[in-house]
Amino acid sequence: MTRLRLWPRSLQGQVLLAIALALLVAQTISAILLWREQNHRREVSMVSSAAFRLIGPSPEERRHRRRDGDDRPPAPFRIEHSQASLQRPGERRLPRVEHELAEVLNAQGVETAEVLVFERDPMRDGPSIEFWNRNRRKLQLVSKEPMPRLVIASIRSPAGDWTSTRVFTEGGEFRVLAPLVGQTIVLYLILVGTMALILRHMARPLKALTRRVDDFAGNRTLEGQLQPDGPEDIQGLIVAHNAMEARIVAMLDEKDVMLGAIGHDLKTPLAALRVRIEAVEDDAERARMAATIEDINRSLDDILSLARVGRPSDPLEPTELSALVADVIGEFEDMGEPVELGDTDRVALPVRATWMRRALRNLVSNAMRYGERARITLAREGREAVLRIEDDGPGIPEHEITRMMEPFTRLEASRNSGTGGTGLGLTLARAIADQHGGTLALSNRRGADGTIQGLTAVLRLPIG
Repeated sequence: MTRLRLWPRSLQGQVLLAIALALLVAQTISAILLWREQNHRREVSMVSSAAFRLIGPSPEERRHRRRDGDDRPPAPFRIEHSQASLQRPGERRLPRVEHELAEVLNAQGVETAEVLVFERDPMRDGPSIEFWNRNRRKLQLVSKEPMPRLVIASIRSPAGDWTSTRVFTEGGEFRVLAPLVGQTIVLYLILVGTMALILRHMARPLKALTRRVDDFAGNRTLEGQLQPDGPEDIQGLIVAHNAMEARIVAMLDEKDVMLGAIGHDLKTPLAALRVRIEAVEDDAERARMAATIEDINRSLDDILSLARVGRPSDPLEPTELSALVADVIGEFEDMGEPVELGDTDRVALPVRATWMRRALRNLVSNAMRYGERARITLAREGREAVLRIEDDGPGIPEHEITRMMEPFTRLEASRNSGTGGTGLGLTLARAIADQHGGTLALSNRRGADGTIQGLTAVLRLPIG
């Protein structure tokens, strides 16, 4: 099951996402603070309006109103007296407003047994609808909302009577959040866009450096050096990499020259010794001496091949891998060796044929040396060509499998070529697999009862 990756892998993506998240958190906190401030102002306005209406005008104001023939404000602001609370089931109370209103009334000397403040849908309140219809034009000039919110404040006197008033208040949430959302979008476009351009300028030389390192690690032929680009710090990194790359190339060239000289200086006296032993009259002694010289030559060839595998001179060429495998198996069959070619799929991929033949020969020889026979199959699995070499030998202890890939490592204590060679065959095969971007793995093959029935070497090569 594939897990969804929400966090990007690239440096540019991670920095941009971190900035976006930080900006989102900051804007969220700002929105909460603004909403709380707006809500507090609305509550203060409701408390002031409700307290002013419930306390009522002063005696002097009443006399003036009676004289003018108007003793009550227009609905729904008129005071309403009732024997029971006006609250209906399901209407939400506002505890904070109730507490603040009670404090204001107590400070003005108004005795209350209970203070009740709740919200009501103005479209379900007759006095509010009547007031809205009569004053629609005036209210639309001061309010952009289709219908303000209605809050009813009621107080119960010690005698048990209820006095109530209605207060219209603005909702305010969308008016506060809408500018903030617009501000956030503008900040995202400016800040994230600017950072994207800066990070792109920084990431471009880093990507070029990454490709250069991959090409160098993949034994690809490189021309020239990478030009320093980007910020000063990244330019310094590229300059340091160029110096390191030049030093490594010089060391590898020096190694190739040294190995060539060693190979020439050692093989020449070995050839002379091979000629001189022909004068030895004892046939058994002469055969042992010739076998020793051949063992030295074989060890020398393996060492030189292992040292040069990281610097191949031949290019990658499109090759029919199944045909190459058949040719190598045919060589063993011509020598009467117990090899068996199983199912093979037609797989074409770019390889260095000479090195791939060497790896396959080493794996088949190893299987026959320790497992008496070798069975080879080739299959295409997804985007990989999988080559399996199986034997019927005793296998390898699990804790020794990893160590068997190391140079000059054998399970036997002896160094006799007849029992295992130089101990470089698997190491060289793994190096050749790495050279082609593939892998080599060893595993014991077990039967139904759990006993080891042989060893399997799996060589995987990428296709394309």
